[in-house]
Formats: sequence, structure tokens, C-alpha cells
Amino acid sequence: MRQTRMPALGALLLALVLGACTTGGGTSPSGASGSPASASAGASGSGAAGGTIASALVLGAPPECPERPFCLIGLKDTYGLEFKEYRPLDSGGPLTVEAVKSGDVDVGLLFTSDPAISAESFVLLKDDKQLQLADNIIPVIRQDLLDESPPIADLLNPWMAKLTQEELIGLNQAVADQEDPADVVSAWLTENGAEESDEGSGVSLTLGSANFPESETLGELFAQILEGAGYDVERKFQIGARDVYFPAIESGEIDLLPEYAATILEHANDSAGEATTDAQETAELLRSALEERGLTALDPAPATDQNGFVVTQETADELGLAKMSDLAKPAP
Repeated sequence: MRQTRMPALGALLLALVLGACTTGGGTSPSGASGSPASASAGASGSGAAGGTIASALVLGAPPECPERPFCLIGLKDTYGLEFKEYRPLDSGGPLTVEAVKSGDVDVGLLFTSDPAISAESFVLLKDDKQLQLADNIIPVIRQDLLDESPPIADLLNPWMAKLTQEELIGLNQAVADQEDPADVVSAWLTENGAEESDEGSGVSLTLGSANFPESETLGELFAQILEGAGYDVERKFQIGARDVYFPAIESGEIDLLPEYAATILEHANDSAGEATTDAQETAELLRSALEERGLTALDPAPATDQNGFVVTQETADELGLAKMSDLAKPAP
């Protein structure tokens, strides 16, 4: 089922409800729009005098953030950051955008290919210590399906090569403008010279996606490429977060889905820290990690969608924030 964008007011109300279920130490209500969310919190919790800038701020991020090496774990280990409070929101979606805009959180995790970053004039803090690794778009597929139908790789890999950062942001922007992902993908494929064939005639597969718009759009891209070659594709989009959809592909409930190379590698090898900043190297490591699970990965796209941490321009100006390590400076 296609995920629709909820109205801003509804998003804010839901964000406030979710904000009640936090793992952080903050106890005060959020601040007004454009002001740090913890401005009225005084010296409670880790935001006491003498702390870092981060220790006085509220972070909004996906529910899995506390267990992810590229989120709270990495922020602490790489940058030494501990926030005053963490609030579980959505996976780089409208709840997070609205929470940052309204001041309900001070720092929000958005994906770096999200057109909302420029549309809302957010400041994307530079990852100056390279916490985020090669999270290039990459198809993950069941090995038995690829063995049955090797042309799948020959069909998808050339299109992955065409998926640049600019193209990905363009697809995301069109969907954000309330266009149906199926229509957006169809137009993009036509513009880029898609051709039909019958290579996959008689082969059926189930294609999945995570529960955020970009993943559905990428899933639709894979689906239409394969359908254009005669494959019979069943869509199971918006399945959920990784802890839901990854077991589904391992069990054979789904056969193919879009992933992010470094993040899925860390998930597959139990956060062993093998991912690098090189897409091809990370893809090779991913294939090795997936082999025992009966899975493999195709070629990574040039486009990468990594965790990005944003603040409003007002917050950046007020606190002197341009890069992630600025959050580790002493609080003013």
C-alpha cells in the first residue's frame, strides 16, 4: 500500500504523542518553532552546565536509532555525542521534518537524498569524521531466484548505473509532490530509454520494500524494469522496518528488495564494522556476508542515501553549527 504524506498538523500531533515514549532524560515540553527544543529545560539531565552543545539538545530519529552503528551508537563512539533526549519518530519522513520545523526536536535524522532538506532550508551538518559509510542503493536478492533467472542481474545492473544522486533526488521530489511512485518511475524509465523484452517470461517473484517513500519508489523501479522484461512481479511494499522485512527475504516471503550497502552489511554481520567508504568494496563484503543467508547483492548505484543530521538555519546560526563535531563543543 502506498504511503501518503499526512498533513502537517497531523504529523505534529503524532510526533508529540511519540515524544512521550523516549529513551532520553528530558522531561520538559518542546520549545517554540525555531528555538532549541530543550531551551526551557534548564540544567536538568545531561544538559547541565559544563556539558556539550549536544547534551542540551533533543534528537529525533527512527525507532531503531539506539541500536544502529550509524545512529546513536556511532554518534557516541565517533563524535562523543550524548544528547539530552532522544525521541523516536519515523524513518526520515514527515514526522521528523515537521518536528525539526516546529522546534519539537533540535536535531533530526533525515536521509541525504531527501528533497525536504533544501525545500525547508535545513542545514545538513557535515559528517566530518565519516561516521556514515558507503550507503549506496543496492538490490538484495535471493540467490535461488538469481540462479533460476540470471538475466535479472543483467536487467537491473545497467539501471543501477544510471541512478545518480541527482536522479534519485529528482524521483524523491516527484513523489513528495504527491505523484504516485508508479507514475514517477514509469516516466523516468521512458525518459531514459527503457525497452521491453520477454527474457523473464514464465518467472514469478515477490518484490518488497521498507516503510518509507524512497524504498517504495526504488521497489517500484525494480518491479517495472523486470515487468518490462516479462517477469510476473508481486509487490509487497511498505512491509515495515528492517527487523520485519529482512527476515521476510531470508524466509523466502519476498525475493528482492532495495537496500543500502553499508547499513545492510552492518546488519548482516552483526555490526562487525566491515563497511567502508568505498561502494564497490562494501558491496563485495556484503555479498560475502549474505551468502550464508541464501542472499546476494547486485551492483550498487552511484546514488547514496545516508543518514544525515539536520538543524534549522536559526539553530545553526545560534549555536554555530556547520559540522557534526561542532555538537561536541562546550555548550554556550
